[in-house]
Amino acid sequence: MSKSIAQSKIEAQDLAYIAVFAAVIIVLGFVSIPVGAAGVPIVMQNAACILAALVLGPKRGTYTVLLFLLIGLALPVLAGGRTVVYALGSPTIGYLVGYIASAFVAGLIAYRASSKSSFVNIALLLGAGFAGLFLQYFFGVFGLMARANMTFGAAWAAQLPFVIPDTAKVLVIVFIAFAVRAALPSLRRA
Repeated sequence: MSKSIAQSKIEAQDLAYIAVFAAVIIVLGFVSIPVGAAGVPIVMQNAACILAALVLGPKRGTYTVLLFLLIGLALPVLAGGRTVVYALGSPTIGYLVGYIASAFVAGLIAYRASSKSSFVNIALLLGAGFAGLFLQYFFGVFGLMARANMTFGAAWAAQLPFVIPDTAKVLVIVFIAFAVRAALPSLRRA
């Protein structure tokens, strides 16, 4: 097989993986549980953005989130049946920015996990997952400050109802990512 044909095959596979994970993120938008006074729901999309990065790496994971958000400009793919255009003026805009940052950083950390030791790989995936989650909270705080007129302290306090559910989600996606990476080692390209 010539180099250009092999490269085309890899690019087509990458596009397929990106599209599949973007679809997973969109489907998980149907899971939305309203919590707190700021109007920010418990969702599964934040975990799916991190999962895409843990499995696909920083580049493809970030492209996945960008594709999801691009589709969301025209279609109501965000949790609660909202569009990205709507979110631009809502308190959740910071979280969407955090989705992009979390995919890139979590993917970078996750792709350092190349040890033969399952324990080391799981530890790195856990670190990547929680780093991604922190970035979602971090950017979410600034969205709350800008769109809900909250103080920095109040915006951080608004994250508290989400800590336990999000911790559970990260633990689940880490083990999913570990299993997928073990079953499909060919996915592991930057």
